[in-house]
Amino acid sequence: MATSIVFAQPSPAQIVRGFAGVVPSELSHSPILGILGVVMGAGMVTLAGRMLTLGLADLKGHLGIGFDEGAWLSTAFNAALIFIGPFTVYLGGLVGARRILLFGAGAFTLISTFLPLIHSYSLLITALAFAGLTSGTFYPLTLTFALRNIPLRFLPFTIALYATSVDFSVNVAPSLYGWYRDHLSWHWMFWNSVPITAVMMILIYYGTASPPPKKDSSTPSFAGFLYGSLGFAALFAALDQGEKLDWWRSGVFTGLFVAGSFLLLCGLVRRFLNPNPLVDLPFLGKRNILLLGIGLFLFRFTLLGTIVLVPQSLAIHGFEADQIGPALIWTAVMQIVIAFVAALLLLRNMDSRLLMAIGFTCVAAACCLNAQLTSVWAAADYYRTELLMGVGQSFAFIGLVSTIVLQGLFLGALSKPQRTLTFSAYFHLIRLFGGNLGAIFMGHFIAQREKLHSNLLGLHVQQGNWILDANVRQMTAGVFAKSAGLAAAAGRAVGLVSGRIRLQAYTLTFNDGYHLVAWACVGVMLLIALMGKSPLSYQDLSQIQPSATPTQEARS
Repeated sequence: MATSIVFAQPSPAQIVRGFAGVVPSELSHSPILGILGVVMGAGMVTLAGRMLTLGLADLKGHLGIGFDEGAWLSTAFNAALIFIGPFTVYLGGLVGARRILLFGAGAFTLISTFLPLIHSYSLLITALAFAGLTSGTFYPLTLTFALRNIPLRFLPFTIALYATSVDFSVNVAPSLYGWYRDHLSWHWMFWNSVPITAVMMILIYYGTASPPPKKDSSTPSFAGFLYGSLGFAALFAALDQGEKLDWWRSGVFTGLFVAGSFLLLCGLVRRFLNPNPLVDLPFLGKRNILLLGIGLFLFRFTLLGTIVLVPQSLAIHGFEADQIGPALIWTAVMQIVIAFVAALLLLRNMDSRLLMAIGFTCVAAACCLNAQLTSVWAAADYYRTELLMGVGQSFAFIGLVSTIVLQGLFLGALSKPQRTLTFSAYFHLIRLFGGNLGAIFMGHFIAQREKLHSNLLGLHVQQGNWILDANVRQMTAGVFAKSAGLAAAAGRAVGLVSGRIRLQAYTLTFNDGYHLVAWACVGVMLLIALMGKSPLSYQDLSQIQPSATPTQEARS
């Protein structure tokens, strides 16, 4: 007769006592300074990338280049960000996060100082790539720093600051760039990063501890990281330029895509033949980690509602950055307050998954309201919906990051350094590569839907239609006085009709885009329903007060 043995599940109090031995008790100097430093770095690199996108037209005018050459400027910066992401895992594990952050911030400050002064296209491409390499170290090391250095009683507020910094940077960038261009100069799209990064370096220097000396003199191989980083960067460059290059009809796209795929395959083979001790890929096979990765990708996609759809729906009317900014600034107005409300809710035993669900519900509702867009909307028509969007994005992002950190803690991300590094790099790669992949897909979606709506509207606008002929005659009479003749006036009238059709086609396209973002929110809600609950909440974690020891402080 078989005897079954039932193991009792540990109580929350037992888990807390066991957990206290592996978490850091305190930062070495000032925890608040360390928190502000790494959070500022995450927000700054987001702001730098957004500024580059907004100022691309002025930058192309400064260099005297066209659309095709200018498209590679942002690709160089973002491809370098993606390249350095996985590679930072190797560097951080080898020399310590503090040194990488200080070196990257110092180099990025120096490069940003000279970027507006460069007049050579090839030199600017190189400088932007180095700017991406240096600033790209900030993001992957933020989660590593949070997991291994921040006291757990500060963790919810750190997450709130992190989410606010990233979201605020995205939404305030158009207003900030418009003010720089109108009152100072477009050069400040780069110089803006210099004082912020300098302050970040001071905070990191005084707020973080130096890593202990390495006892093991062996150096892990960097070949696998190099293959993987180059592969992801080449794939991103191919996808980012795909729409402009006409996808597989272009040899450049085909070459980049094949090269990137081959390099990723080389990295995978290298992993199996010679495993790197800094990487623990099996740890990422947990169900909740995979679901949260998909959730982060979809969250980045939902951000396109404010990053792409709102600005482009206003830009199609000819609005500039300073005129588009007020529509987005409402998303950032209440984010600081909302972020700390969310942190307090987490400390009061609220399930982070519920917080995430509330946030995505608000984002979906705001997108459905924005889907009522008409061709006469201006920035003021977005104020109320963008305020709701800001609430939703704050709750969704804080809930998502909180769930990621909580799952990482209880699945053992702190038990081994390689798990912490792998866990951080995984989510950073999804955040950056997945976010850019979502933006590429949205750009392709807008281009294809605009063609579809233009064709469908064009079926009802044909020569001989009495409504069209009447409109053309009226417009011809209206512009005749300021035209070279009857033929020129008729041509201008036909152009005005074409502009109306194009405007209406884009309006319908943006409505489709808002519906697509809303359905992405629904997809995240389904993922939340499949996620398992963590055994402890942030309220339980905040009660962990281990005694500080020199060994713990050195390890932090």
